[in-house]
Amino acid sequence: MPQPVLELVGVGRRIGDTTLLSDIDWRVDPGQHWVVLGPNGSGKSTLLRIAGLHLHPTWGTLRVLGETLGRTDVRTLRGRIGYASASLADAFRPAVTATDVVMTALKGALEPWWHDYSDDDRDRAGALLSRIGCGDRACHAFGTLSSGERQRVLLARALMVEPDLLLLDEPTAGLDLGGREDLIAVLADLAADPDAPPIVLVTHHVEEIPPGFTHALLLEAGRVVNAGKLADVVTEQALSSCYDMNLSLTHVAGRWAARANGSGR
Repeated sequence: MPQPVLELVGVGRRIGDTTLLSDIDWRVDPGQHWVVLGPNGSGKSTLLRIAGLHLHPTWGTLRVLGETLGRTDVRTLRGRIGYASASLADAFRPAVTATDVVMTALKGALEPWWHDYSDDDRDRAGALLSRIGCGDRACHAFGTLSSGERQRVLLARALMVEPDLLLLDEPTAGLDLGGREDLIAVLADLAADPDAPPIVLVTHHVEEIPPGFTHALLLEAGRVVNAGKLADVVTEQALSSCYDMNLSLTHVAGRWAARANGSGR
């Protein structure tokens, strides 16, 4: 069996008297692309921030890329993880160019003037912007881009470090239909690339699961209620129980859709 890319054993996170995650057991292996689903407040973003080494668990064991938290240099290990979230867009000055936003990932910075970057760095940033469909926006100020374009730039930024693990926290949040579909298409292309790293995508909606994703994890009230192959986990029964609604689920041409049939399980 291959060494896991990400492994959580009995992981929990508590703030004061509030338990955000409890006894999480989860393993991501090479070649897998996971979607994390669950109601608001179920702990999805907290789980991803722990996986990305932006939060420490209160208890349990976390292993990332063969290293165990507490026995390794987190700063070095974090540089091997691509991380993007919808909230990150607000951290950049509107005047910073798309290319500079992407390049700053190499230094874990938010401003390009804090470090020196080479022509090769700039060329790679431009190539990544072209790959995700924003090559013609490379010199545009980040603040002038549409919400969908900003999220694609942040995806390019996450890829800039040539990550061994890619973590995406609600990248489609706030996007209109066109922006959402454009980003899902980019993620589907990435999932189809045999050289792409394992991906973990947090989302609220099954409609946002890109084709090519392989596994799913359902969270409810900070606990894993189901995890495994996508088709085994994303079912009407499992989703209806997790969201406390009577849901109908369809799967057509590689895309999922859910609708409520009425309240209650």
